[in-house]
Amino acid sequence: MSEDRPITDSAGSAGAEQAQDDPRLESRPLERVGGKLLVNTSFFSVRSERFRHPDGGTSQRDLVVHPGSVGIVAHDGSHVYMVRQPREAVGEADLLEIPAGTRDREKESALECAQRELAEEISRSAGDWEELRTIYTSPGFTSEAVVLFMASELYEIGQPERPEEHLEVVRFPFADLDFLIGRCRDAKSIIGLSLLRERLQAPGREAWRNETPN
Repeated sequence: MSEDRPITDSAGSAGAEQAQDDPRLESRPLERVGGKLLVNTSFFSVRSERFRHPDGGTSQRDLVVHPGSVGIVAHDGSHVYMVRQPREAVGEADLLEIPAGTRDREKESALECAQRELAEEISRSAGDWEELRTIYTSPGFTSEAVVLFMASELYEIGQPERPEEHLEVVRFPFADLDFLIGRCRDAKSIIGLSLLRERLQAPGREAWRNETPN
Protein backbone atom coordinates (compact mmCIF):
# COMPACT_ATOMS: atom_id res chain seq x y z
CA MET A 1 0.00 0.00 0.00
CA SER A 2 1.36 3.39 -0.94
CA GLU A 3 1.76 6.11 1.68
CA ASP A 4 -0.62 9.05 1.73
CA ARG A 5 0.66 12.21 0.07
CA PRO A 6 1.52 14.99 2.54
CA ILE A 7 -1.09 17.74 2.81
CA THR A 8 -0.05 21.31 3.57
CA ASP A 9 -2.41 23.48 5.59
CA SER A 10 -2.11 27.20 6.15
CA ALA A 11 -1.93 28.61 9.67
CA GLY A 12 -5.54 29.72 9.40
CA SER A 13 -7.83 31.98 7.44
CA ALA A 14 -6.06 35.00 5.97
CA GLY A 15 -6.89 38.19 4.19
CA ALA A 16 -5.59 39.11 0.76
CA GLU A 17 -2.31 40.55 2.09
CA GLN A 18 -1.53 37.47 4.21
CA ALA A 19 -2.50 35.15 1.36
CA GLN A 20 0.33 36.56 -0.75
CA ASP A 21 2.78 34.84 1.62
CA ASP A 22 0.82 31.58 1.84
CA PRO A 23 3.28 28.73 1.04
CA ARG A 24 0.45 26.79 -0.63
CA LEU A 25 0.44 29.38 -3.42
CA GLU A 26 4.17 29.29 -4.13
CA SER A 27 5.61 27.57 -7.19
CA ARG A 28 9.32 26.81 -7.41
CA PRO A 29 11.13 26.66 -10.75
CA LEU A 30 12.40 23.46 -12.33
CA GLU A 31 15.92 23.24 -13.76
CA ARG A 32 16.33 21.90 -17.30
CA VAL A 33 19.33 19.57 -17.38
CA GLY A 34 19.15 18.25 -20.93
CA GLY A 35 16.92 17.53 -23.86
CA LYS A 36 16.54 17.09 -27.59
CA LEU A 37 14.28 18.25 -30.40
CA LEU A 38 11.85 15.62 -31.66
CA VAL A 39 9.60 17.56 -34.08
CA ASN A 40 9.74 21.11 -35.39
CA THR A 41 6.88 22.86 -37.22
CA SER A 42 6.03 26.43 -38.15
CA PHE A 43 3.57 26.53 -35.25
CA PHE A 44 5.24 24.63 -32.39
CA SER A 45 7.98 22.13 -31.58
CA VAL A 46 8.05 18.89 -29.60
CA ARG A 47 11.00 18.26 -27.31
CA SER A 48 12.07 15.53 -24.93
CA GLU A 49 13.36 17.34 -21.85
CA ARG A 50 14.95 16.25 -18.58
CA PHE A 51 14.36 18.28 -15.40
CA ARG A 52 15.86 18.45 -11.92
CA HIS A 53 13.37 19.00 -9.10
CA PRO A 54 14.00 21.07 -5.95
CA ASP A 55 14.48 17.85 -3.92
CA GLY A 56 17.20 16.66 -6.31
CA GLY A 57 15.09 14.11 -8.18
CA THR A 58 14.82 14.15 -11.96
CA SER A 59 12.10 13.53 -14.52
CA GLN A 60 11.85 13.28 -18.29
CA ARG A 61 8.92 14.64 -20.29
CA ASP A 62 7.94 15.01 -23.93
CA LEU A 63 6.67 18.57 -24.27
CA VAL A 64 4.95 20.76 -26.87
CA VAL A 65 6.87 24.05 -26.90
CA HIS A 66 4.49 26.88 -27.86
CA PRO A 67 5.27 30.58 -28.50
CA GLY A 68 2.28 31.68 -26.41
CA SER A 69 -1.00 33.35 -27.32
CA VAL A 70 -3.47 36.05 -26.33
CA GLY A 71 -7.20 36.20 -25.66
CA ILE A 72 -9.31 39.35 -25.70
CA VAL A 73 -12.49 40.03 -23.73
CA ALA A 74 -13.86 42.78 -25.97
CA HIS A 75 -16.97 44.71 -24.98
CA ASP A 76 -18.70 47.96 -25.89
CA GLY A 77 -20.28 48.65 -22.52
CA SER A 78 -23.40 46.56 -23.14
CA HIS A 79 -22.31 43.61 -25.33
CA VAL A 80 -19.35 41.24 -25.41
CA TYR A 81 -17.92 40.21 -28.79
CA MET A 82 -17.24 36.56 -29.59
CA VAL A 83 -16.20 34.60 -32.68
CA ARG A 84 -17.31 31.25 -34.07
CA GLN A 85 -14.63 29.44 -36.04
CA PRO A 86 -13.46 25.96 -37.04
CA ARG A 87 -11.26 24.14 -34.56
CA GLU A 88 -10.17 21.03 -36.40
CA ALA A 89 -8.27 19.57 -33.41
CA VAL A 90 -11.57 19.02 -31.56
CA GLY A 91 -13.68 18.38 -34.65
CA GLU A 92 -15.86 21.48 -34.32
CA ALA A 93 -16.77 23.73 -37.26
CA ASP A 94 -18.18 26.59 -35.15
CA LEU A 95 -16.49 26.68 -31.75
CA LEU A 96 -17.49 29.79 -29.78
CA GLU A 97 -14.53 31.72 -28.35
CA ILE A 98 -13.32 35.17 -27.39
CA PRO A 99 -11.06 36.72 -30.08
CA ALA A 100 -7.61 35.18 -29.74
CA GLY A 101 -4.41 34.36 -31.57
CA THR A 102 -0.87 33.03 -31.41
CA ARG A 103 2.18 35.17 -30.66
CA ASP A 104 3.91 34.03 -33.82
CA ARG A 105 5.55 37.30 -34.90
CA GLU A 106 9.09 38.04 -33.82
CA LYS A 107 9.48 40.87 -31.27
CA GLU A 108 5.70 41.41 -31.07
CA SER A 109 4.54 42.07 -27.50
CA ALA A 110 1.46 40.41 -26.05
CA LEU A 111 -0.45 43.70 -26.25
CA GLU A 112 0.57 44.28 -29.86
CA CYS A 113 -0.53 40.76 -30.73
CA ALA A 114 -3.89 41.31 -28.99
CA GLN A 115 -4.44 44.58 -30.85
CA ARG A 116 -3.64 42.89 -34.17
CA GLU A 117 -5.88 39.90 -33.49
CA LEU A 118 -8.82 42.07 -32.42
CA ALA A 119 -8.56 44.04 -35.66
CA GLU A 120 -8.22 40.90 -37.79
CA GLU A 121 -11.04 38.96 -36.14
CA ILE A 122 -13.76 41.53 -35.40
CA SER A 123 -12.57 44.59 -37.42
CA ARG A 124 -12.35 46.72 -34.29
CA SER A 125 -9.81 48.46 -32.16
CA ALA A 126 -10.13 49.64 -28.57
CA GLY A 127 -9.51 52.89 -26.76
CA ASP A 128 -8.79 51.13 -23.48
CA TRP A 129 -6.72 47.98 -22.89
CA GLU A 130 -6.11 46.18 -19.62
CA GLU A 131 -4.03 43.06 -19.05
CA LEU A 132 -6.03 40.71 -16.83
CA ARG A 133 -3.83 37.69 -16.15
CA THR A 134 -1.76 34.95 -17.75
CA ILE A 135 -3.02 31.37 -17.74
CA TYR A 136 -1.61 28.01 -18.83
CA THR A 137 -3.80 26.08 -21.25
CA SER A 138 -2.61 22.55 -20.41
CA PRO A 139 0.58 22.57 -18.31
CA GLY A 140 0.80 18.80 -18.25
CA PHE A 141 2.25 18.71 -21.76
CA THR A 142 2.59 22.17 -23.32
CA SER A 143 4.30 25.44 -22.43
CA GLU A 144 1.53 27.54 -23.99
CA ALA A 145 0.61 30.55 -21.86
CA VAL A 146 -2.33 32.79 -22.78
CA VAL A 147 -2.26 36.47 -21.82
CA LEU A 148 -5.84 37.66 -21.30
CA PHE A 149 -6.80 41.28 -22.00
CA MET A 150 -9.91 43.37 -21.50
CA ALA A 151 -10.61 45.68 -24.45
CA SER A 152 -13.25 48.41 -24.20
CA GLU A 153 -14.20 51.69 -25.88
CA LEU A 154 -14.40 49.77 -29.16
CA TYR A 155 -14.51 51.44 -32.56
CA GLU A 156 -14.72 50.03 -36.06
CA ILE A 157 -11.76 49.94 -38.41
CA GLY A 158 -11.47 48.79 -42.00
CA GLN A 159 -10.07 45.31 -42.46
CA PRO A 160 -10.02 43.12 -45.60
CA GLU A 161 -12.30 40.10 -45.41
CA ARG A 162 -10.63 36.70 -45.12
CA PRO A 163 -13.29 34.14 -46.07
CA GLU A 164 -10.78 31.30 -45.91
CA GLU A 165 -10.82 31.57 -42.10
CA HIS A 166 -14.57 30.75 -41.92
CA LEU A 167 -14.91 33.12 -38.99
CA GLU A 168 -18.22 34.60 -37.79
CA VAL A 169 -18.45 37.51 -35.33
CA VAL A 170 -21.29 37.31 -32.82
CA ARG A 171 -22.13 39.52 -29.87
CA PHE A 172 -24.04 38.85 -26.68
CA PRO A 173 -25.65 41.34 -24.27
CA PHE A 174 -24.26 41.45 -20.75
CA ALA A 175 -27.55 40.01 -19.51
CA ASP A 176 -26.68 36.74 -21.31
CA LEU A 177 -23.27 36.32 -19.66
CA ASP A 178 -24.37 33.54 -17.27
CA PHE A 179 -25.90 31.58 -20.15
CA LEU A 180 -22.86 32.21 -22.35
CA ILE A 181 -20.39 31.02 -19.72
CA GLY A 182 -22.51 27.95 -19.08
CA ARG A 183 -22.57 26.97 -22.76
CA CYS A 184 -18.99 27.86 -23.71
CA ARG A 185 -16.46 24.99 -23.84
CA ASP A 186 -13.28 26.94 -24.55
CA ALA A 187 -11.24 27.31 -21.35
CA LYS A 188 -9.65 30.73 -21.99
CA SER A 189 -13.04 32.12 -22.98
CA ILE A 190 -14.74 30.80 -19.84
CA ILE A 191 -12.02 32.40 -17.69
CA GLY A 192 -12.11 35.70 -19.57
CA LEU A 193 -15.90 35.94 -19.52
CA SER A 194 -15.95 35.06 -15.81
CA LEU A 195 -13.53 37.92 -15.12
CA LEU A 196 -15.84 40.27 -17.01
CA ARG A 197 -18.84 39.02 -15.03
CA GLU A 198 -16.90 39.55 -11.80
CA ARG A 199 -16.29 43.18 -12.79
CA LEU A 200 -19.93 43.72 -13.64
CA GLN A 201 -21.07 42.23 -10.34
CA ALA A 202 -19.02 44.75 -8.36
CA PRO A 203 -21.01 47.09 -6.07
CA GLY A 204 -22.95 49.60 -8.13
CA ARG A 205 -22.99 47.44 -11.27
CA GLU A 206 -25.63 44.84 -10.34
CA ALA A 207 -28.20 46.36 -12.72
CA TRP A 208 -26.46 44.87 -15.76
CA ARG A 209 -28.47 41.64 -15.37
CA ASN A 210 -31.70 43.51 -16.02
CA GLU A 211 -30.51 45.88 -18.72
CA THR A 212 -32.42 45.71 -22.00
CA PRO A 213 -29.90 45.17 -24.85
CA ASN A 214 -29.86 47.66 -27.70
